Amino acid sequence: MSGISELIHNADLTKTQKMIGSFILDNVSDGCFMTSTEIAVKIGVSESSVIRFSRALGFEGFMGFQRALRKNYQEQVSALDSAITVPAQRIAKLAKLETGKDYLRRHFKNAAKNLEAVFSRNQAKAFDEAADLIVSAKHKYIVASRGNACLGDYFLLYMKHMLPGVETTASSSISPIDDMCSITSDDILIIFSFPRYSTMDKLAAKMAADAKAPVILITDKPSADLASYATALLSVPVDSSTFFNSMVGPQFVMEVLLDVISHKVKGIEKRLRNIDRYIGELGTY
Repeated sequence: MSGISELIHNADLTKTQKMIGSFILDNVSDGCFMTSTEIAVKIGVSESSVIRFSRALGFEGFMGFQRALRKNYQEQVSALDSAITVPAQRIAKLAKLETGKDYLRRHFKNAAKNLEAVFSRNQAKAFDEAADLIVSAKHKYIVASRGNACLGDYFLLYMKHMLPGVETTASSSISPIDDMCSITSDDILIIFSFPRYSTMDKLAAKMAADAKAPVILITDKPSADLASYATALLSVPVDSSTFFNSMVGPQFVMEVLLDVISHKVKGIEKRLRNIDRYIGELGTY
């Protein structure tokens, strides 16, 4: 929101107008869709004060200011925060945004923003520490629910190509609790947890913690629901320009983690050759 924020901070505003500006900046996602009357009632000022505030910023009226606010919000954020977890609520919110039809560019900007957050949130040593814990563990349990299952399946496949003792807990007939009933402090749990969070994931984390097994958590923010269980935490936003989460960031984090692991494990070439020896007979190229 740097454009609107700078405009408000640099303008010569009255005390009341500064109060309106502060409200707008603190509640941008809602302010984009509130009428001048609604803002006035919320703050406890007159509607004319909100209109004068808009004109003090150089706009003809409130509607012009609101259009600029929405445009600036869309350009800067280009997404819905993952804190809005209910798909119906997300798509209703998105319907109010003037997004246009440049879907390709919008998705690219959103994905780029999420990817940039990987570097600001995670240090290289965090990947090293997580990889060391995984490599040294006897059994590696992978937990990923619902929409996160795609991450778990991808991680499972390439972990099995590199390490023994890799186990998935994704099954239609049994739960992670059944899979992890023998977990010990020599093992490790890797969880992919993004909104909407799963109670089953939380129970799996608790089960690992009770067994004193390390927990690697890949999630959307350091304050996420399962963060208190994490021995090592890697975070990346899944903010999206549509009703479902964007998995570009988590996929990137997972690939980096797999890459780091691959540099710490010996014998990968032998395992891959053995796989290729048989998989070729299936007609897989």
